[in-house]
Amino acid sequence: MRRDATDCGDPPESPATLLMAETIRIARLAAGGDGVGRLADGRAVFVPRTAPGDLVRLDAVRLHRRYARASVAQVLEPGPDRVEPICAHYEPDACGGCQLQHVALPAQLRAKRAIVGDALRRLAGRDAEDPEIEPPTSAWAYRAKLTLSVGDGGAIGLHRLERPGEVFELRRCEITASPLMRLWEGLRAHRALLPEALERLVLRMDRSGGVHLIARGSGGWTKARPLGRALAAAGLEAVVWWEPEGGAARVLAGGDDPYPATVFEQVHPAMGDAVRAYAVAAAGDLRGRHAWDLYAGIGETTARLRALGATVESVEVDGRAVRFAERWAGPGDGVQRHAGRVEDLLGPGRGGGRARLRRPAVVVTNPPRVGMAPGATAGILAAEPERVVYVSCDPATLARDLTRLGSRYRLASVRAFDLFPQTAHVEAVAVLERA
Repeated sequence: MRRDATDCGDPPESPATLLMAETIRIARLAAGGDGVGRLADGRAVFVPRTAPGDLVRLDAVRLHRRYARASVAQVLEPGPDRVEPICAHYEPDACGGCQLQHVALPAQLRAKRAIVGDALRRLAGRDAEDPEIEPPTSAWAYRAKLTLSVGDGGAIGLHRLERPGEVFELRRCEITASPLMRLWEGLRAHRALLPEALERLVLRMDRSGGVHLIARGSGGWTKARPLGRALAAAGLEAVVWWEPEGGAARVLAGGDDPYPATVFEQVHPAMGDAVRAYAVAAAGDLRGRHAWDLYAGIGETTARLRALGATVESVEVDGRAVRFAERWAGPGDGVQRHAGRVEDLLGPGRGGGRARLRRPAVVVTNPPRVGMAPGATAGILAAEPERVVYVSCDPATLARDLTRLGSRYRLASVRAFDLFPQTAHVEAVAVLERA
């Protein structure tokens, strides 16, 4: 999460830019992946693409009231954790998809532990050490989903670091799974068959290994079937989807009863499984107990909870994910699935009556990066479960939500997981017990 004036407690402002150079030593990595050092005036300065221990000469120092931002003019002395990025786009094209390819993996893991621990101590006021972290099963070629944007000049690729309005043409992404890279190579050879009003491409691999192409844009797409045939002729079997502006995605080629490729899933499937296994184990003995699975997605955590003997109610806002969970589980699985927003379903029913879910002994919650809405944390507090297992992909919003849960729940344990190697993102599982 990138720090700015709002994060630091300052109002937004137009920073002063200094053209003179200053030399600093980078002390650590901050949330968001920037290196942090100190200017001569004592202000913290955030510098992208730096590593702990680097001695760097700064360029374009932008001063805010309590901190500064800058870019690197020259690395004068590399720190012990600096490595050479393997991606051909990382430095020449200033790719913004990764933030830490220049940092050795052990140092990435140390930094992510510190980011989680700092958020819990500083933002949530909890007495917590830096948690242990589960290293990735694979640090390269792991992403099962790649989202590509379309630039003004027709380039299809990723955004440049700190220049979100610019898109460079992608040749290869080193953290994306090989089947998707093979699909991308085939698409580049047949880009004339892509929609004329293309806005975004999503390449996705499902759990069975099948690959999907979701094209988003306005107007129509008359060449989807020819594209599907061209890919198949090249040995690239793919399900081709069209998602028109303001409409639902539908399959135009390559399959008739496909996996719901537009619903959310973790981009590192093996590590996502590890997180779910840990979270369910942390819920304790589930036999004969009632559990909530909040932000349930396609029901993978729900299935684990049910297999260990819990009765389960799940909540998921995406109706497509709920329907797939029902189809995947089959009839008679004993789960009550609710389609809707968590904050709505945990609140009282019409007329101010009881909440629409049974009171749970255990809650597993896995919200998106923005965390839980105030109504969701209020609903958990009202239900008074014995244990809450919070799966978070953003330490700052995790800390905020722990603050909302207040002193009624103590932080029993935390564990971090490196779901996103080479990036600054980190997953954490916090186990809360009723005080």
